[in-house]
Amino acid sequence: MTTYAGIPEENATHENSKVMLLTVPYDGTSTWGKGADKGPELFLDASENMELYDIETASEPYLHGVWMAGEISEKSTPERMTQAVYEKTKELLNFEDKLFTLFGGEHSVSIGSIKAVGEKYENLTVLQLDAHTDLRPEFHGSSSNHACAVYQASKDHNLVQVGIRSMDLEEMEHLPKDQCFFAHHIHNDAQWIDKVLEKVSGNVYITIDLDAFDPSIAPSTGTPEPGGLQWYPTLELLRRVFEKCNVVAFDIVELMASPYAKPTAFLAAKLYYKMLAYYHVNRR
Repeated sequence: MTTYAGIPEENATHENSKVMLLTVPYDGTSTWGKGADKGPELFLDASENMELYDIETASEPYLHGVWMAGEISEKSTPERMTQAVYEKTKELLNFEDKLFTLFGGEHSVSIGSIKAVGEKYENLTVLQLDAHTDLRPEFHGSSSNHACAVYQASKDHNLVQVGIRSMDLEEMEHLPKDQCFFAHHIHNDAQWIDKVLEKVSGNVYITIDLDAFDPSIAPSTGTPEPGGLQWYPTLELLRRVFEKCNVVAFDIVELMASPYAKPTAFLAAKLYYKMLAYYHVNRR
């Protein structure tokens, strides 16, 4: 039996786990750097090489269990992949005692999971950490493109965007007014985390495109943009979101295979584990 992070089998069963992890190795619509379909494999390999004691929270999150809930292998079309993720997420959300987590794959994999989570939870905030707005209604003939990852969320839910530093003019009309925190504004504002938290409330779905981080610490993504988020401020934001709100699901996407993938893969592994730590500490 292959387990998340190589944890003991007794901490990886459906019955004993408070967290479920769905993987979606899909890279069908990315337009520059290819290789996000290898993201889950790289993430899981890096996770096996982490220390499992979290110093900050003085906890071992794996003791609460992480159940590998399957892999979405549908790759025939972006629309069919989105539908497959939606249906699987909807099925998994029936396990109400477990936190839903997903690892991609390109950012289009989040479309189906956000839709399913939004149908289950009222008053949903979608907190997006990303270099790009991903607000196109469609791109290259599909509404299931990575450039459309949160378009529907912007219409159906309370969308809050953090770290944005690249967008197309056509996306401006869909931008959530006063809820998009551009990277160049964050850079000059010591109170930016407080301002983000004012906009985030209730049930929360966190979606993290790894290109939200500066490429100096996360270079192996499909479209690395200069001027991104740094590690500790990002952790502070996430910790405070878990403290304030009811985080019901999260995903991490856009880890790309490359000759230099290991630093980004390890960052992704640590980020996922830190989020588990914040989740469990705030449910004690």
